[in-house]
Amino acid sequence: MKNTFSMVFLLSFLLFLASTSEATVPCGTVDMKAAACVGYATGKEPKPSPACCSGLQQLAGTVKTVDDKKNICRCLKNGVKAFAGVQDRLLSQIPTACNIKVGFPVSLNTNCEM
Repeated sequence: MKNTFSMVFLLSFLLFLASTSEATVPCGTVDMKAAACVGYATGKEPKPSPACCSGLQQLAGTVKTVDDKKNICRCLKNGVKAFAGVQDRLLSQIPTACNIKVGFPVSLNTNCEM
């Protein structure tokens, strides 16, 4: 009986660790993957670069939960503030240009909590 309890406790603990260790993508990683998009978002490049699209596709591939999506959205919104001249109309075109489905309108004013 004692061994059964210990085994159940151990399995429960391991499942807890596994679920809590799946942290969302850090903002530093999000910033690094999206950095190549700044040229297009500021109007300095005529289209998103392959590096921009590749980085954003990699980010999209990391989304496992709604919380992941919200976190990446918050990171992107905070990161874009560091760059002067980002144009909302260009920013909103990046998902379509890179063939990425995000499920919400991309804008400087996007509400990441929805």
